[in-house]
This record gives sequence, structure tokens and C-alpha cells, in this order.
Amino acid sequence: MEIREPGQAVTRQVLLILFLFALFCRAVSQQVHYSIPEEMAKGSLVGNLAKDLGLSERELPNRKLRVVSAAKKQYFSVNGESGIVYVNGRIDREEICGTSQLCVINFEAVLENPLNVFHINVAIQDINDNAPRFVKDNIKLEMSESTLPGARFLLGNAEDPDVGMNSLQSYQLSPNQDFILEVKESRDGNKYADLVLQKPLDRESQRSLHLILTAVDGGEPQRTGTAQIWINVTDANDNPPLFTQELYKVSLRENAPTGSLVLQVKATDNDEGSYAQISYVFSNIPEKARQKFSLDPETGKITVKEPLDFEETRDYTLLVEAKDGGGLVTHCKVEIEVLDENDNAPEVTLASLATPIPEDSVSGTVIALINVIDQDSGDNGIVFCHFQGELPFKIISSSNNYYKLLTDSPLDRERTPEYNITITATDKGSPPFSTQKTILLQISDINDNAPVFEKPSYTAYVPENNPSGASIFSVKASDRDLDRNARVTYSILSSNLQEVPLSSYISINSQTGAIYAQRSFDYEQFREFEVQVQAQDGGSPPLSSNVTVRVFILDQNDNAPRILYPSLGADGSVLFEMVPRSAEAGYLVSKVVAVDADSGHNAWLSYHLLQATEPTLFSIGLHTGEQAQPNPDWRFSQAQRPGTSGSQNGEEGGAWPNNQFDTEMLQAMILASANEAADGNSTLGGGAGTMGLSTRYGPQFTLQHVPDYRQNVYIPGSTATLSNSSGKRDGKSSGSSGGNKKKSGKKEKK
Repeated sequence: MEIREPGQAVTRQVLLILFLFALFCRAVSQQVHYSIPEEMAKGSLVGNLAKDLGLSERELPNRKLRVVSAAKKQYFSVNGESGIVYVNGRIDREEICGTSQLCVINFEAVLENPLNVFHINVAIQDINDNAPRFVKDNIKLEMSESTLPGARFLLGNAEDPDVGMNSLQSYQLSPNQDFILEVKESRDGNKYADLVLQKPLDRESQRSLHLILTAVDGGEPQRTGTAQIWINVTDANDNPPLFTQELYKVSLRENAPTGSLVLQVKATDNDEGSYAQISYVFSNIPEKARQKFSLDPETGKITVKEPLDFEETRDYTLLVEAKDGGGLVTHCKVEIEVLDENDNAPEVTLASLATPIPEDSVSGTVIALINVIDQDSGDNGIVFCHFQGELPFKIISSSNNYYKLLTDSPLDRERTPEYNITITATDKGSPPFSTQKTILLQISDINDNAPVFEKPSYTAYVPENNPSGASIFSVKASDRDLDRNARVTYSILSSNLQEVPLSSYISINSQTGAIYAQRSFDYEQFREFEVQVQAQDGGSPPLSSNVTVRVFILDQNDNAPRILYPSLGADGSVLFEMVPRSAEAGYLVSKVVAVDADSGHNAWLSYHLLQATEPTLFSIGLHTGEQAQPNPDWRFSQAQRPGTSGSQNGEEGGAWPNNQFDTEMLQAMILASANEAADGNSTLGGGAGTMGLSTRYGPQFTLQHVPDYRQNVYIPGSTATLSNSSGKRDGKSSGSSGGNKKKSGKKEKK
């Protein structure tokens, strides 16, 4: 309908839509549409709301008609008694709606008794209240006198915030003989002007030109804006810069980071020197575009200056000017399309978590329930979950927006006691957004590992005569389990040693594994024994393992040497040796034979004369026990002297035993042979060159392993044959006579 008021015509359209708002309060919501021009004076009539809704003025006071708006500024008011809507303040369509073609102000009117809500939409019509305005009202151009006709110079565009016919419609150029104006329209509907050269310029006749550019809109009344064009004619620079493209197009995502490259424009100039040096600037671009982008004057790179927002501006048109060192310029257009982005990342919430879980959990055990949502829609809102790495778990979709985390293979706490499971939720946007949620899952222990000793077997060396109760050795076992399952106790398995319980010899500390001697050991009684030690954990049921400890008793020098020959008579009388008067120096008078029950170094003997009536007449061999100057042919070589195998020089074929036990066996052999010889029951032979050793103690013991100890044994009355290793006596060959005969003469006993 059309309503006319005195002095002013107002066109309005009223649309009533009735629907049920609330059954119990009987509220009715209606919509009313009005249309008014902008810049109406305060108090101007908008419409008669009461009449348009079919309400009588009599009922209005009781209905309490009022205006309600969520906006900070109240543009309209209503008379509660008449129902007429008025303009409450200045309405500037450009301020409220910018360049939008449709500008609508919404507010609500409320009636009570009963409650009614009226939605009022007021369309604001544009009036021609703004003149076109150039961004630069002074345009300065430099043109070479060699510029060819047809050359174009971008003058930019004027801006008019009005819309429709009230906006900028055309450009006009002041009359002149050199230039014409060509008006073009960009894709977004904006008009811009190019200055086109009609004929060559002559710097000598005219150094500068002044033109006026006028922008005209189509409103009533018509409004205009002007810009002054100042043209400086320069000396010849024959080639203007040329862009590689007249129009550059690029698409840019709205999340492009600040400083990122949009594109690079490129112009070339065929001139040389300063005329070929090109600089780039933006030419007459909107202030909003200048805030968002920057242009490198040397490289022509356009970069993002401020964050972009697709919802704010979807495209930009930039004009770039390239100027060479001679002042020639050329222009290109850059159109930037802003692409919408996947703005929301998925949200991951841990709904339930079972931790710790036992390491013997079966596959498929549920660990966690995870809720995943994405506020985006379409592909941007579709989410799938996964995790990186080889883990004994899997994640499956459970129901709408829920995922289950399950065990997928056996767990082993001893190998991995806990897991940091990072679950990644990724949407299908382009590029996709991801959110990570890390779950700390601890694995609880079960008793699945037996104690393990540090060594597969142990060897302990204990000196004899050790104090009772002393620690002689220690074993150590570890258990890979935790807490009680890893608590190890030690015990000795029952066994006997020489028909005596082993527990009477040794004991073990159940907590530390230290082994103690219960009594003093005697090397001469037994030399070694074995112990079975058990390590058991505290699990239920307990697990255990055994290890063998071999204990060797080390000999101590606790036995004095015993002289076998000469010995006192039965009545305690002393034996005498008879020496011929013709005996020369080195004549063998007698041999002292002694043994020691110990072994090793403890059984090596040396001989000394303690008392002699004529000390200058006799001497005794330090190692042989001979009572004479020892025969030089029978001295020990270095290889035959007792000692470790490392002390041998390898000059002789034999070698001393290289360990304690072989040495002890050899000593026992010598002692036994000496005893048999003393008893007169045996010869010291038993085989050529063996002293009977290989027969008694094995083939490894022959004369090459031991010096000829027969030189140390002289037993009167024995049938044993005593001969030195060289077969000599007093420098003469030994005969085959038996008994105690010697080649140098017979020895007589007193």
C-alpha cells in the first residue's frame, strides 16, 4: 500500500504473517515490512503500526505497545497511544550497511494483554547523499616525449559509497588535444579510467600538462568529484616497462599466514641503465586492500600483511604500477580470490579410561572410550581416529562420535611398563585439521618371570682354617617382575657332604644371598664340594630357579715338614755315616728326605745345617738335602724349578704343572713314592724314565714334568736303586750293583 503524509511521500509495504507462538500465553508473532529513504529527519513518520495490524486506538493504552531491539542504537520509536512508528535518529545507509544493495533494520514491537510480538523490518532506501571521491585527488604522471600514441596510463577509480544509480557511473576529462579518456568496468562492477595518449608529446614545446578528471554519479541531483592530473613530460626513454601479464589471477586460502607470498608480478624494460630499473607500487587501491597486502618495490612480490577472512571479503582487486628509471610506467591488474577454510579442529574428549591394566589382559580388552566431535559440516566435519607406531592396541568406531581403544596383542610389563598412546583425530577437510589426545596407560605386573642368577654357575675359593660364621661368598639373583613378585629369597637345597648334612657346613642369608661357613674347613680333609642354591620370588604361585656353587678349599701353610730320612733309631740313637778318607770334595755323604702335608708353595722345602762339629767340611744342598757340594750336573734348570707355568723359559722339554691341583697331585705322588722307597718295598722305577708316575697318576706325569727326586732319596738297607740323572758319581760311571754301593766307595754305618 502507499501512504502519503503532508510534505513527504513514504512508500511502505506491509506483510502480515500470523502463527502460533505460545499456546498457553496466547502470544502471536507477526512480521511487518516498511521501506523508507535514508537520512530522514528525526520524528519522521515510518508507518501506522496499529492500523497495519488492525488494532483500534482505544485498546492501545492497555496493550502497552513498545519497541524492543537488541541493537545498541534505537533507530525507531513507537507512540504507545497512536501506534505510529517514527524515526528516532539519523539513519545513514552507508554507515549501517556499507556497499550492500539491500539494507534492512530489524526490531520488535511488543503488545501485552495478550502478549503479541511484532517483527518489524524496515528497508532503508539509498539516496544520493554522497559524491564520488578519488583516493588521490592529485594524480602525478611522468611521460617521456617518446611515448607512442595509444599508450595507456591508469588513473585509478573514484569511490562512491552510494549504491545503484546513485553510485559512480562515468568519468569525464577536461578538453585537451593530447589525451582521451577510456572508462572500463572491473569484474566487481567498479569503474576505472585509463588515460590514452592521442598524439606524441613534445617536451620542448610543452614541459607539463594539467588535466582535470571528473567522476560523475547517476543520482538526482547529480554529484561529482574531481582529481587534478599533473603530467610531467620527460626526455626520451624509448621503452616503457611491460608486465608479463596484463591480468594476474590467484586463489588464496583465508588461513594464509602473515608474510606468505601471494604472487609475484614481473615487468621488463628493454632499455638499459637506470631506464631499465623497475620499481613497483600499488596504484589507487582501496584502503582495505592496502591493509591486507604489501608489495615489495624491488621484486614485485605481493605478500599477506594481515590475516584474511573469507566471511569478511571474498576477493580483492589490486592495481600494480611498474615504473622504470626514466619515469615510464605501466600497470597490471591482480585479482585475488579468497578461499574458505576448514576452520574448526576436531575436539577429543576422554570419556572413560581403565588404567592400569594387567599384563595378561586378553586381546580385545576395552581400555578407553573416546568421544570425538567436529563443529564443521560436510567433509570438514567427518572425523577418523588413528595412532602412530607399532603398538599392541587398536582403535575402532563404536557408535556416533565414539571410539573404543582395545588391546590387540599380548602385553609385557617387563618390556614396556607403560604406554603414551597419542590418538590423532583428523577431519576430511582440505587441508585436514587434526587434534591429538595422549593417554598414559600403565601396565600392572603379574608373576610371569622366575628369578635369574647373574651367572649360570659360581665358583668360590675359601682358605682353610676359616673362622666359623664368616661370609665366604655371595650369590645374586634378580627378578624382572615388580614389588612382591620381584622379592627374591635364597635357600640351600638339602644335601650331604661326607654323610653329614650340608647345613652343618654352610648357611645362606635368605635376603642377601650371602653364604656363611658354619665351621672351619680343612683342606687336608676335603678340597671341594658343591652347593645347590635356590632363588624364589614372592609371587603367587612363587617361581624359582637354582644355581650350582662349587666351593674350593685353598690350602694354608698349617703343616710343618716331616723328615723321613734319616730318622732316629727305635731307642732314640743317632745314625752315623762313614766317609772314606779318600773322599774328594763333592762326595755324596747322605741325603735328607722330608715331606710336607700341605700343597703348592706351602710344600716346597729347603734344607739348612743348623749345627755341625766341622761346618767347613760339609754342606747341604738347599733344595736337594744332599750333605755335600751338589754335583753341578744335577742342578735344577730354571724350567725345572717350582713355580707357575709362566715362569718357565722353555729350554727343557718338561714343564711344571700350571695349576694348584696338578701341583698337589704331583706332590702327593712324590710323597707316596718316597714312602714306598723308605719302606724298601719298591724301586723308584716303574718304567723307563717315568719313576712309575704314569702308571700311578696318569700318562701326563712323566720325568719331563719333575726333576729327578731320586737324587734326594738315600735309604740305607733299601734295595732301591738310586742314581742321578747323569749316571755319574764322583766323575765315574755308575755300575749295576744294587744296595747302597757307590762307585766312589762304600758308606759304612757305625
